[in-house]
Amino acid sequence: MKALLGGKGANLAEMTQIGLLVPPGFTITTEVCRYYTEHGEFPSGLMDDVRAALAKVEEKMRKQFGDAKNPLLVSVRSGAPISMPGMMDTVLNLGLNDTTVEGLAAITGNRRFAIDSYRRFLQMFGNVVEGIDHSVFEKALEDVKRSRGVKFDTELDTEALEEVVRRFKAILEKEGKLVMDPHEQLEMAIRAVF
Repeated sequence: MKALLGGKGANLAEMTQIGLLVPPGFTITTEVCRYYTEHGEFPSGLMDDVRAALAKVEEKMRKQFGDAKNPLLVSVRSGAPISMPGMMDTVLNLGLNDTTVEGLAAITGNRRFAIDSYRRFLQMFGNVVEGIDHSVFEKALEDVKRSRGVKFDTELDTEALEEVVRRFKAILEKEGKLVMDPHEQLEMAIRAVF
């Protein structure tokens, strides 16, 4: 299965088949990645298939991708047939935006967690999808930590993390593209990981 599903996809499929509890998801095959590499575009119907697979995940999770009150967040991870440490791009918390982050805060009862998840998403999206150097985001984060007199990310309170989010969004607006539509985020992330 690794040749078709990649290492991560094959492992998840195997765990599912033997009855282990794994979060619902779906795998885009290595064949699709090869097609994209060769043609510079998705094969016809790919995003329709992605939307159909996403609908199944939504049903299982009882959440809606992009929903303001009960948002489903997804991850886009690469997974080659052969492990390539340090080379695998990942975008976590995909689906977060200015609206869904409020839904996440309400559902979890933890605004700090939601805002921290959002800042992590913005940084990964900016780096992996928009190609903005990781250090640009790290500098902005370090500036906020310095201004708040803290050494570690975990010491930042909600207000400080909101400032980090504002700075990260400004970086995306200046250096790349700030994307609020979850479906556009997903398509862009798939392209970037390919």
